[in-house]
Amino acid sequence: MSLKLKNFGLLEFLIIISAVYVVGMLIWTASTRPEVEARANLVKENHKKVVDFINGEINNCGNNDEGKITVWGDPCNAEWIAEKVVNHINDNLKIENPFSDDNKVKTDPDPRIKAEGKAGQSVEMGVIFIMSSNFLAEPGSEWIVGTCFKSPCVAAGNNELTSLYR
Repeated sequence: MSLKLKNFGLLEFLIIISAVYVVGMLIWTASTRPEVEARANLVKENHKKVVDFINGEINNCGNNDEGKITVWGDPCNAEWIAEKVVNHINDNLKIENPFSDDNKVKTDPDPRIKAEGKAGQSVEMGVIFIMSSNFLAEPGSEWIVGTCFKSPCVAAGNNELTSLYR
């Protein structure tokens, strides 16, 4: 069998190279998908761990009983200091960031921007952000916890945002 390449030109070459590229990208995507999903799941678990911890303290404090104190040292019936909460979480919860060596939970004025990457803001994937304003003692006070676990963060389903209420 002889292979005739008589009519083989630049267009045919580009088509073959494009097909090889597409097949290669499909194979690469399929082979890295489990690792990407494992990273995303770890970040989601970390986010849930932080939210559950804060919700647990909200529930433990109950009806703002006098004299009760949170595990980080703020009175239950007073304003909770964001930095104290974050320091306690960083010291006591095992938070791992699979995207970088930055394993710390951080505060930010608006975790939504950090989790979604709005307005050209840079996003730190895997970092959990807690609203930097203190958690007020009034009923209905809101605190936001957010993180990004998949790029692009602004796309639906690639970030976690949770509102906590007292």
